[in-house]
Amino acid sequence: MSTTNLAASVVVKGEGREVIKVALVGFGTVGRSVARILLTRFAGQFSVTQICNRNHEAKKVDWVPGEVEWTDSLNDVIESDAEVVFELMGGIDPAEQLVTRALRARKSVVTANKQLIARCGPELVRLAREHGVNLLYGASVAGGIPVLDGIQHGLSGDRIRKIEGILNGTCNLILSQMQATGASFEDALKEAQAKGFAEADPTEDVDGLDARAKLTILARAAFESDVLPTQLFANSIRTIEGVDFDYANDLGCTIRQISRAQLEGDHLYAGVQPTLVSKTSPLGLSVGGQNLVVTTGEFGGNTVFAGAGAGGDPTAVAVVSDLLWIARHQRRAEAAASNEAKKLKVSGDFKSAHYLRFKVQDRPGIIATLAQSLATHGINIDAVFQRPGYPKSALPFVITLEPCSAPVLTAAMDEIKQLDFHVCEPLDLPILG
Repeated sequence: MSTTNLAASVVVKGEGREVIKVALVGFGTVGRSVARILLTRFAGQFSVTQICNRNHEAKKVDWVPGEVEWTDSLNDVIESDAEVVFELMGGIDPAEQLVTRALRARKSVVTANKQLIARCGPELVRLAREHGVNLLYGASVAGGIPVLDGIQHGLSGDRIRKIEGILNGTCNLILSQMQATGASFEDALKEAQAKGFAEADPTEDVDGLDARAKLTILARAAFESDVLPTQLFANSIRTIEGVDFDYANDLGCTIRQISRAQLEGDHLYAGVQPTLVSKTSPLGLSVGGQNLVVTTGEFGGNTVFAGAGAGGDPTAVAVVSDLLWIARHQRRAEAAASNEAKKLKVSGDFKSAHYLRFKVQDRPGIIATLAQSLATHGINIDAVFQRPGYPKSALPFVITLEPCSAPVLTAAMDEIKQLDFHVCEPLDLPILG
């Protein structure tokens, strides 16, 4: 969340109090929930003057007062006397155009658009500051969980060194379903799609792009950095199989899509990938569509934020909370908004213990060959696990490694993948903690 001074109030008087005029752009799941909250709980404080949506005639509902103007024109919103614009469309185009024009028209903007803020946030924050208005986006990460506000305000007295979290509820649902039922990735995904938790095209979620955008926003807030999403790696959960949960269980772990960022001096290590975590840790105990973020401060230690990371009502609560911030702090926080972003060296070169799962056409000497390849790169084996009952033609087994750097392991695995006994490509997952 980034804030600047609010422009001179464009309000109407209503029963002895100022009523701030707002316009909603986007009347989908979140937009409808925002409208309901404003029209029921805050009717005396805010006035919804416009709702903008494509094919708006089909979107009209009888619980929206008749005086609200419905439109499909962004120009109508920009040219209106609304003081605050809610951008609830999602995506980049035309959301970026709307937000840019609204800020230039000296209208504050509240958005839940993670992709827009991850990609264009710094430029839009500067534009808001130049025009004396607010750009708030507390709902862009973890839906209804106030993690951005917690980092920027509740933990502002600390120096945050590390963030670890589950930032995508769809992946968490799929992986916890695989853990609980033994379902394959494909079956767990189909079930999530059938229940409406996963999109028909799940790429953004399962390949880590959604979580990467959210991690980018968190890293900017926690480390006052200028990091971009393209600087962060994102690995898919598609390669996880049921056998991996069996072996993870043998290690006292489970598997989750983990977003993490760690600051060491002027170097930021950050990325998103499926990871082994302890079954008894907050991350391991998070199931279903939950989101969870753990921050580690230099002075305050660990702080956990958890709850519903998506859904119309939880996200709408975060959006309306940003609007309330605007109403309560119209002339404050200019200094906080002008902090200069730090230039950090960004990479995904974490030093971690690792889980390597191989599936091979069994023959003598395979483990010795792998051990020699790893030793050549200075990598120490921690343990070897082989469960009984699998066919020799596609035998899965696991090697765990002592902590090593990502580039060194990548070089070793590039060589190992060329060996002729693999049935499928080996799986490499970090082990957290």
